[in-house]
Amino acid sequence: MGLKNLKQLTPFIKEAFQQTLLVAKFLCGIHVTNSYICTFALTQGPSMLPTFNLTGDLVLAERLSTRFEKMQRGDVVLVRSPENPRKIVIKRLMGMGGDTVSYVVDHANNGIEHTIVVPDGHVWIEGDNKFNTNDSRNFGPVPYGLVQGRVFWIVWPPEDFGSVGREVQ
Repeated sequence: MGLKNLKQLTPFIKEAFQQTLLVAKFLCGIHVTNSYICTFALTQGPSMLPTFNLTGDLVLAERLSTRFEKMQRGDVVLVRSPENPRKIVIKRLMGMGGDTVSYVVDHANNGIEHTIVVPDGHVWIEGDNKFNTNDSRNFGPVPYGLVQGRVFWIVWPPEDFGSVGREVQ
């Protein structure tokens, strides 16, 4: 009796296995796409005003430019925070290895300006809201390996739907 029931269940077991394999392939495809091609990110906070909203935008970031070292000054990038590796921050790329970057240290005190040469293998990142951001002016140049992707499209809110430019809006 048990062997006969097992034979009756064989088509069901095969179908379940095939469907499980299909779901596993789909999830692997999503993982590869998210890790190596493009990903969604949620912006939050005042550091990238006026490019992104204070309440948050849903953006699309591609990961190929970082892998093939095709980043350019002005790109908005996803960066693993050098201060808290569990956080991903979104900033604008202002300088690459070998570039000379000038920045205002303290806007309140006569705008004292410093100049730095970005070391090779590093980038200089800044928020668009110069008065309320934590960026390379606070923690210095960031290793290129911490750059996770280039933000190229705003998905949400619908009124801001469109590409992200290299200039501050």
